[in-house]
Amino acid sequence: QVQLVESGGGLVQAGDSLRLACAASGRTFSSYAMGWFRQAPGKEREFVAAIRRSGDNTSYADSVKGRFTISRDNAKNTVYLQMNSLKPEDTAVYFCAAKLDNYYRDLAVWTYWGQGTQVTVSS
Repeated sequence: QVQLVESGGGLVQAGDSLRLACAASGRTFSSYAMGWFRQAPGKEREFVAAIRRSGDNTSYADSVKGRFTISRDNAKNTVYLQMNSLKPEDTAVYFCAAKLDNYYRDLAVWTYWGQGTQVTVSS
């Protein structure tokens, strides 16, 4: 069982930066691929970024590529999402997720989810 707790959300202006963090419980954090997803009002939850267990491989949605960076610290059981050059369309609840072994963009294969943290970007 893995419990995930996100933090770092807030209200910012367009062009600002935020760093989200997701702290995971358990002693086997390094066995899990980690991902970030988001859900805007009235829209389906969508893939944002994912990182391999060792941190040596990452994947991003086209909409955030070049602006967001996912990273992890296995010693701290934490995954991060650095968000730069934020846009109003980035406004959403951001969720982190975990799954054993490899990552995929398909939401359905992710096993554990956090409760989410709100990010609001004003224009």
